[in-house]
Amino acid sequence: MVFVLVTSFVINILVLASPLYMQQVFDRVVQTHHYATLAYLTLLTVFALGVLGALDALRGIGLARIGHWIDDSLRMAVMFTALHHARTDGRLNNQVIGDLSTLRAFAGGQQIVPFFDAIWVPLFLLLMFVMHPWLGAIGLLAAVALFGLAVWNDIGMRRRLQGLSEAHNELAAFSATALRSADVIHGMGMFDEVMGRYRRNAVKIAETSQAAADFGAKLGGLSKFLRITVQVAVLGIGAVLVIHSEITSGSMIAASIILGRALAPVEQSMASWRAFISASEAYNRLNDLIARADANLVAPTKLPEPQGIVTVENASFKFSGGDRPILRSVSLTVPAGSVLALVGPSASGKSTLCKMIVGSWLPSAGHVRLDGAQIQHIDRGQISEWVGYLPQAIELFNGSVQDNISRFKNADDEAIVEAAKLAGCHDLILRLPSGYASELGESGGNLSGGQKQRIALARAVFGKPRVVVLDEPNSNLDSEGEAALVGAIVALKNRGTTVILVSHRLSILSPVDVIAVMRDGALDMVGEREAVLQELTGRAARAGQQTPMPAAARGAGTPGSA
Repeated sequence: MVFVLVTSFVINILVLASPLYMQQVFDRVVQTHHYATLAYLTLLTVFALGVLGALDALRGIGLARIGHWIDDSLRMAVMFTALHHARTDGRLNNQVIGDLSTLRAFAGGQQIVPFFDAIWVPLFLLLMFVMHPWLGAIGLLAAVALFGLAVWNDIGMRRRLQGLSEAHNELAAFSATALRSADVIHGMGMFDEVMGRYRRNAVKIAETSQAAADFGAKLGGLSKFLRITVQVAVLGIGAVLVIHSEITSGSMIAASIILGRALAPVEQSMASWRAFISASEAYNRLNDLIARADANLVAPTKLPEPQGIVTVENASFKFSGGDRPILRSVSLTVPAGSVLALVGPSASGKSTLCKMIVGSWLPSAGHVRLDGAQIQHIDRGQISEWVGYLPQAIELFNGSVQDNISRFKNADDEAIVEAAKLAGCHDLILRLPSGYASELGESGGNLSGGQKQRIALARAVFGKPRVVVLDEPNSNLDSEGEAALVGAIVALKNRGTTVILVSHRLSILSPVDVIAVMRDGALDMVGEREAVLQELTGRAARAGQQTPMPAAARGAGTPGSA
C-alpha cells in the first residue's frame, strides 16, 4: 500500500511535465526562437513522461499484488468463517465468498486508482494559487462543486443499490437450486412457473441496476460539463490576466491543463463509486462476520481417544434472528457402544439434534459433550477421527469414490475398502467404470440416490470412529441396501461404536438399544426399545390408529440381542 501511495505521488508530480512544457514553450521558446531550448525541453519532458508511464505500470502491478495479498490473507479465514457461521447460525452464508472476490477486484484493479490520485488534488490547487489567486479560487470552487456532486452521487447510489447484493445472492441461489432440480422441473411441468419467477427476480435486479446506472450517468454528464466549463473559464479569466500582464500566456495554458488534472480524479471516482460502495459493503460484512466468529471461538484441545459417551445437557437451538426455538431443553445421555434411535414426526427436531451432536450446529443454549468435553472444544482433526456422520441431505464432493470415502485424507486402500465393505457397498463400487477411482461428478451426480447413500455411509464409518450419527440412512435404500445397513449397524455395535440413528421405518430398529421419541422440538419419551415400541403401539390404538410393526422390530428379542 505504501508503494502505491509513493508511486501515486510521483506520478502526480510527473503529470506536471506536460503543462510546464507548454508554459515554457509559449513563454520562452516562442519568444526567443531558441531551437536548442525547445530540444532540451522536449527531451526532458519525454523522459519524464516515460518515467510516468513506467511508474503507472508499476502501480498497476502493485495493485494486482495487493489484490492477490488480500485474497491470500483472507481466503482461508473467510472460508473458515463461512463454515463457522453455518455452525452457529444454522445457515450457510454463501455471500462471504463473493464478498472476498468483490473486495479483491476493487482493491487490486484500476477502479481504485482515482481515489489514490484524488489525495493529491490540493497539490494542484496550491500550484494554481501560486500562479495567480484568481485561478486558485476558480479551481477551489470547482473542486468543492465536484465534491458536492460526489456526495450527492454517494447518497443517491447507496439508496438505489440498497439490497441489490442480497437480491443477486437470492437469484443465484434460486438459479442453482433450479439447475440441480432440472428433473423435477421437467417431470412436474414446472418449467413456466420456475422461469416466470426467475424472470421476475432478474427483471427487478435489472431495473434496480438500471436506475443506479441512469443516476450515475446523469451526474457523470453534469460533472463533465462542470469540469470543461471551468477549464474554459480559467482560459477566459487567464486571457484577461494576460491582457493586464499579471500572468503569461504560457501560465494561462498551463493553468487550464493543471485544473483539468486536478478535477479528473474526482470525476473518475464518481464513475467508480458503484464499485466502491460494493467493495465497502463487502468489507463491512466480512469484517463483522470475522469479528463475530473470532468472539465465539475457543481454542480446541487435543484429548485422549474417547469411549463414545454422548451427553446432551438442556440443549436448545434456534436460528439467528428467529423467535421460536427448533429444539427446546433436550437432555439425553447415550452410553458408549450403545445404539440409540431418534423417532418422531417430521419437523420434531431430530435432524437438528443430530447436527448438534456432531458439532455441525452449536446449541443456542446448553451443551453437547463427547466423554465430558464440549464438542466444539475438541480439536477438529480428532473430530474427523472420532465422529462419523451421514446427513439427511447427502452431499458427495467432486472427486473419486476413494476421495469421498477417505474424506480426502491420504489413507491406505485397505482402510477405504474396509469402510466400503462395512457399509455393504464394496461390490457396488467395483461395478463402477473405474472402481474406487471412478469420478463422481458434482454432488455425486453420476450415482443414483441409493448408491450415494451407501457411499456416504462408507464415508461415515471410515477410520473406525467412536460415534456414528446416521440421519435417515435408509431413505433411498432398497431391501438389499437396508439389509446391508442393518448389518453395518450391528458390526459397529459389536466393535463398541456408539450409534445414533434417525428413521421413520421400524424395519431397521432391530439393533437398537434405546429409543428416544421427539415431538415439537422436545423429548417426549426415552426408554428401552421394546418398552417404547409397546407404548407407541398403545398410543396409536387408543387414538384409533393402526401402526404397522415390522417383524424385524417386533421380534428382535431383548435389547442388544442383535
